[in-house]
Parts: sequence; structure tokens; C-alpha cells
Amino acid sequence: MNLLDDLKYRGLVYALTDDELADKLNNEKLTFYLGADPTSDSLHVGHLLAFLVARRLQAYGHEPILLIGGGTGLIGDPSGRSSERNLLDLNETMANATKIEQQVRQILPGATIVNNYDWLRKYDLIHFLRDIGKHFNINYMLAKDSVKSRLETGISFTEFSYQIIQSIDFMELYKTRNCTLQLGGQDQWGNITAGLELIRKSLGSQHKAYGLVFPLVTKKDGTKFGKTAEGTVWLDSEKTSPYSFYQYWVNIDDDEALVRLRQFTDLSPESIDEHVKKMEESPHQRHAQKTLASHVTELVHGKKGLKEALKITDALFSGDIKKLSAKEIEMGFEGVPVGETAEPINIVDALILSTLASSKREARTFLKQNAISVNGDKVNDETLTLDSENALDGLYTVLRRGKKRYGLIKHK
Repeated sequence: MNLLDDLKYRGLVYALTDDELADKLNNEKLTFYLGADPTSDSLHVGHLLAFLVARRLQAYGHEPILLIGGGTGLIGDPSGRSSERNLLDLNETMANATKIEQQVRQILPGATIVNNYDWLRKYDLIHFLRDIGKHFNINYMLAKDSVKSRLETGISFTEFSYQIIQSIDFMELYKTRNCTLQLGGQDQWGNITAGLELIRKSLGSQHKAYGLVFPLVTKKDGTKFGKTAEGTVWLDSEKTSPYSFYQYWVNIDDDEALVRLRQFTDLSPESIDEHVKKMEESPHQRHAQKTLASHVTELVHGKKGLKEALKITDALFSGDIKKLSAKEIEMGFEGVPVGETAEPINIVDALILSTLASSKREARTFLKQNAISVNGDKVNDETLTLDSENALDGLYTVLRRGKKRYGLIKHK
């Protein structure tokens, strides 16, 4: 299977800008680029697919360039958005760029990394309008989906000019690094084709470049993952822990899991077919989800992060939580109510403090019903005292009511 056929099999081709690109991908060695604007200090799973497409091209011998949008990040891309972005200052943008570069090196080692602020900051207004702006037809720009979708709600000139600014990037990399291909999600089609037009009009019709766009990774409701959108799954372990990251993939629906297994792993078609068979025979085992979660978590968080995620998952499933560290408890019980105390606390008061009971009477009833567990062990003694000496890792007591309702006591 050649490269393009493999990309199509995996559902990674939405459109090519030119039929010639098929032969070039399969038979030549191209330099290509993909971009990431540092409008946040972390990438998210919506970005991840772009870097996995890039990894496939790199494995086939093509040379990747990651363009960090230190300049375009100050402008804001209107693609896929219904409202104006909040503008960042230069220091914040550059700090974000450094963090994103670190994440990308984990996923796409060996890529050349550049920052478009290095050349965009050199443009003066007259130069920009005369040498760049003259090549862009307003009617052509208005027809771009990224602009057209915003005309009713409003779009500033700043964001309207984004496609021109990004076009400069493609031309710069074409001239200085012989970069002839840009990768992007389907929402980047307008920006990519604008860059092709600038290269042709500015440098001459004999200069040819190409674009490849892939489908977007969307949330369950079909909306695009965004850095400010609710439910974002971040690549930064401080924003989304390896355990939560792993659980995101484990909990996706069966149909989506089989799609993502092709897109996000390097498993062979034969191996994927085997997963399809297993899913049909025993869907409750979530074979595809677990394989997918392990592959992607290791890619983003390394072997250590995957081991950590699996340890927490196993402990919570088996109920044997005593082997978890304080950090692992915080990850595994993220979002669970936490009550803090500097003194030993009676179990009845602890249930109220952790919101597992609304009153002492209710707490005592739960204890009598044998519905309460402390650190995985059933308890029914109303006089039980909880303290740091018996806490997990000397810090947390994990309370459970019934099968799924949890609360934490943090011993300060």
C-alpha cells in the first residue's frame, strides 16, 4: 500500500489541492509544513491528528517543518470560530510557543521548527500592501468559508487579514526551504489555497505548491475541539492528566473507536480487522478503545504516563486503591468533592464534609446499611476516626457511598 492509499484507508484525506500531489507523495521526497498558533500554552486532541499525519509522511521520507505562529497567533485565525478571538500580547504568545514546541518534539521528533514572527515582524505597512496585498482579490477572500461564515455575526479586519498573513508563511518557506506542501485540517482549506495563489502570483506560474487537508477531530456533539471550548482534552499533563487523557479514549463510542483506531495508531489493516472482529464478538470488553487509549497515551505522555494511567485505572476498577500515591489519587478522583481537615475526624462528620451525606442522621443510616467504604474497605462503625496516620500516602482518605459515589478527605 502506497502512502496516499494508506492515508485514504485511515480516513486522513479530506481533499488535495491538485491531482499531481498523489504521484509526488508516493514517488518523491517533499518538504512539507504544518502550523500551530500559540494562542494557548497547550495543544489538544483536536490538533493531534495533524501531527500524526505528519508522522506518516515523515516515516515515508518526507521532511516535516513545524511552523509556530508567533506572528499569526497575535492576529487570530477566524477558521471554525463564530466569534472574535481574544488578542494575546507578545510575551504571552512566545511563552506559549515554547511550551507547544516541547509538546511537538515528543510527537514529531526530528522536525524542523520555525517561528513566523521571525519574518512577519520585518514587514512594514507599505511593503505589505504593495508587495503582498495587491495579489489578493477582496471578492475571492470574502468567498472563503472561514470569512463567509462570519459575515453575519461580524469579523474584524484583523482576522479578515489572517489568510493573507498565513499565505506569507507558505511563500517564505517555499522560497527559503523548498517547502512545497502544507498540511491542515479541512477548515484550513481557504488559508492553504490563498498561500498557493500568493506563490503563483508573486513568484510566477512556474512555481507550484500543494495542499492536503484532513477531516477535523470533533467532539461528540459534532463541534470542533477548541482551546477555549468546554470539554477540551489537552496534551499538557498539568491541564489533562495522563489518567484523564487515557479515560477519554477508553470511553468513546464503539463506532468512533474504530475510526480513531485507523487514524491515531500505526496498526496494520489486518490488526484493525482483528479488532473489529473482537468488538463484534465481545463489545463490552472495549478492545478497540483500550488499544487506542494505550497507543495515544504513550505517544503523548510516554511510557511513564501510560503506566501511571493504567495503574490508576486498574486500582479504581478492582477497588484496591491503597497502592495509589497522593498524586495518583488526585488524578483518579479529579472532580470528586474534597473536604479538608487539620485534625482527626469522625466518620460521620467526614461523610458530611465530603458531601456524601447531608446530615448526621443520613450518615449513620448509610453506615448501618453497610453502604460506606473507607480506602476500599467496608465500614459500619459510627465511632471510627479518620486521621493522617491511616490516610493513603499520609494525605488522603477515600470515601465511597454505594458503588459509584466518592468523596475525599484531605488531611492537612
